[in-house]
Amino acid sequence: MDKETLYSFFEGKATPKEVSEIRYWMEASEENSKEFFRERKVFDAIILLGHQDEEEATVQKTFYERIHVKELIKIAAVIALTLSVTLFVQYNIGRKDQLAMNTVSVPAGQRVNLVLPDGTNLWLNACSKLRYPAVFANDKREITLDGEAYFEVAHNKKKPFIVHTVNGNVEVLGTKFNVEAYSKNNTFETSLMEGSVKVSLTKNAAHSLILTPNTKAYLKDGELVSANIDDFGAYRWKEGLICFKDLTFTDIILKLEKHFDIKIVIKNKKVLNYVGTGKFRQSDGIDYALKVLQKDVSFKYTRNENNDVIYIN
Repeated sequence: MDKETLYSFFEGKATPKEVSEIRYWMEASEENSKEFFRERKVFDAIILLGHQDEEEATVQKTFYERIHVKELIKIAAVIALTLSVTLFVQYNIGRKDQLAMNTVSVPAGQRVNLVLPDGTNLWLNACSKLRYPAVFANDKREITLDGEAYFEVAHNKKKPFIVHTVNGNVEVLGTKFNVEAYSKNNTFETSLMEGSVKVSLTKNAAHSLILTPNTKAYLKDGELVSANIDDFGAYRWKEGLICFKDLTFTDIILKLEKHFDIKIVIKNKKVLNYVGTGKFRQSDGIDYALKVLQKDVSFKYTRNENNDVIYIN
């Protein structure tokens, strides 16, 4: 199978005839199936590294020939991004189509920028996972998020863009918004910058809110409530900034753990009374952040032998 046809399929631009040809080609041999996944990984690596933009509607074969597959995988590993591609079979009116589903996982201490098949641009924060189809083939553009992401959704009034999370869902046509929904913390908050969004509970879709710019919706005692955004600095994480306003020492430490990929144990209980406002640049490192905090809070810190745990004494 030629690479141009495969890449056209990955972009959702393959004709029904080409989709059928790819399916039969894959079923013909195990080697063909392996080649499909190999090319899919290369395609996603190219996208995640920012080589696809509005002026580059298709992934050019010349780019593939210029950069070796191993180098792409190596570069993707440098940004600590785990990308897994699974293929599933969908039965629809008796016709079997091959559709690729992507899962992007971002480890602690990292953030990733990528473009979805519809042109939507988004940033994934640390400890986040996003699952999305290679092709938005139906009348909706649906993705699943566990973590935090900032979206700039490509406008398409015929295909609503829907973000599914464990506690709530967000539906838009085209806008800019931030979603924080870590399943391990049982959180859900949607903050709107431009346009409008509909926010609803996962277990009760009838309970919904329509947000206007500069407002947010969040869970409170199991219910959706709205409020004005009072601190836009919190959404600058995509710029590599850790901003916080009136946060407890415990919550500040939780932010540092996520952004610096390190475990921090608070032994000095006196620091728990501290509530602070500030801003750190992730590139300055964890030691710089802790030394800044020491100017306002009296504590010392040490590390374990493996240098992966910090103790606040």
